[in-house]
Amino acid sequence: MENFLVHNDETKAQMLAEIGMNSIDDLFAQIPEIAVPVDFEKEIGKAKSELETQKSVKMLAGKNNITAESFLGGGCYNKFTPACVLQTAQRWEFLTAYTPYQAEISQGTLQVMYEFQTMICRLTGMDIANATVYDGATACAEAILMAARISKKSKALIHANINPEHEKVIKTYAWAKNIEIEKFSDTLPADLTEYACVLIQTPDYYGEILKTPQLENTLLIVSTNLSALSILEPPSSADILVSDVQTLGIPQSFGGPYAGIIACKEKYMRQLAGRLAGRTVDSKGNTAYCLTIQTREQHIKREKATSNICSNQALMGLCAAMYLTVMGEKGFKDAGYLSAKNAHKLASRLNVKNKNFFNEFVFTVKDADATLKKLKENGILGGIKISDTEILTAVTEMNSDEAIEKFTKIVNN
Repeated sequence: MENFLVHNDETKAQMLAEIGMNSIDDLFAQIPEIAVPVDFEKEIGKAKSELETQKSVKMLAGKNNITAESFLGGGCYNKFTPACVLQTAQRWEFLTAYTPYQAEISQGTLQVMYEFQTMICRLTGMDIANATVYDGATACAEAILMAARISKKSKALIHANINPEHEKVIKTYAWAKNIEIEKFSDTLPADLTEYACVLIQTPDYYGEILKTPQLENTLLIVSTNLSALSILEPPSSADILVSDVQTLGIPQSFGGPYAGIIACKEKYMRQLAGRLAGRTVDSKGNTAYCLTIQTREQHIKREKATSNICSNQALMGLCAAMYLTVMGEKGFKDAGYLSAKNAHKLASRLNVKNKNFFNEFVFTVKDADATLKKLKENGILGGIKISDTEILTAVTEMNSDEAIEKFTKIVNN
């Protein structure tokens, strides 16, 4: 039972020493002060009535800026979400602490998973899709572990321009599995036989659309933006495709929760992390749904599980399935087209570095900090600072012509 005891001060000190930290405060020092949770005892006080507490919390919430025009990207985008998506997802039948996670006999949840998988396969052009993992970053990492199991190799090659947060998660997973991670920029090595896989992100972190190569002697993993597939062809040369479903009806929500997907060719199905729902008939001939591939540690021996820390974000998968259902093929394409149109409209008025992009690009200014500050003072979240003179910005269907015009004037004046 030792592993289930609460950590005492001695244990905490040993853990901190192991990672080179002196205190819990040191561990979380990288978090900006503005993002540190409110000290409710300090802000609200003790022993207030429910009515008084509600008023205090509302006053604190009022400090949040929820009206700014967002041009933020870098893996998390301000996309339109039909009202019925969240309204449905928040019904008690779906919004429970247990059923979406442990769905063995929940026909409603299993059907949602099955429909979600089907939609992802249609969207990506892949044979098989799992019923989600944590997010896009863990999907990348799990895909590399999957490639290592398939190839029996312990080296992976990743493109230099993948999302830096994804890269950190990949390296953490790979370290635990003794998989060596190498990076490349423009040209792949001539001989790839020693690598389990090559991972490319397109559009990459900076918004550039990359060509996906045809590889021999190694697997190709492609990380992509699912919304970009509304108007771009899916990467047919991919053996494994990964993504985050945040752009499919899930608000930015201060960074989560989201869900990741892994889709692949059928021959790699049994190495997928997560689980698959299937459709069959029961003893009376009625349609029935069940978990068909169960590679999690709850279902099989821990040492044989494809991932011991892989969960299922079924509620987020429901949101994505609802979004695709409500938008339909035409609505989904229209949203993608409008995002691209707005992005290229703004880019045409700025000093843009990209040559080929969907809805996200890098533009140059004299002073990135000053530009972002000026935009923020005028109610615009202008993007992510890449360097002292470069800003990564994303444009979606949510950005109006007026907002684009305002953005342009502030940056160019």
